[in-house]
Amino acid sequence: MTHQLITNVRELRKMHGMSQEYLAEKLGISRPTLIRIEKGERPLTVAEDSKVRDLFAVERKGVARTSSDIRISVPQKNIEKFKQVLLYVLGKTAGRPNIGMTALYKLLYFIDFDYYEKYEEQLMGLTYIRNHYGPTPREFVKVVEQMKHADEIEEIESRHFAYEQKKFLPHREPDLTKLSGQELEMIDDVLRRYGNLTADQLTAISHEDTPWAVADEGEDIEYEHVFYRPEKLSVREYDPL
Repeated sequence: MTHQLITNVRELRKMHGMSQEYLAEKLGISRPTLIRIEKGERPLTVAEDSKVRDLFAVERKGVARTSSDIRISVPQKNIEKFKQVLLYVLGKTAGRPNIGMTALYKLLYFIDFDYYEKYEEQLMGLTYIRNHYGPTPREFVKVVEQMKHADEIEEIESRHFAYEQKKFLPHREPDLTKLSGQELEMIDDVLRRYGNLTADQLTAISHEDTPWAVADEGEDIEYEHVFYRPEKLSVREYDPL
């Protein structure tokens, strides 16, 4: 079967909050060349296609995949919990002008990693990759597409200062029976600490966090590294050495 190259590069890049400059650098091409690719004026080479698939976790099955086909490797029960967490967070923050998709990625990251550090258990347990703008949850795009199709959330475009911003509005309340009091307490604590920060501020903070700092570009961020965080980001009291 002939290998079919990815054609939705622009969609994948925007869904992951990645700049053209950053993606062009990762592919080893110039930005004008990337612009031609995104416009459909020039196809990816096989080598470039492989890099795009690795960067965005797109399966190699000989066909071009859409953003909704990005694989999910997290257990289904965690995905269901993710949906409830997302609805809860959106209900608390959707009206805030600073909370677009990039900021939302960081809030989810801190919810997951802070909970793991404090309790040594997973809350949502999403898989995050390291990119230039900080941790990016691999499962976000596909789950959001599912929720949009089910009319659970709505995606809108807005502007925050000079930037275009992708936002999500909840269409229903979360099922809080899926979340424990301990989990809700952590979510509320993360929103209290980080919910009023800009995407740039959240990105800067995430770059100081050990799990992101020690991960290789485009690779999964390991939860276990959360126990080596700098003191100012730690949410756990450790016994003195």
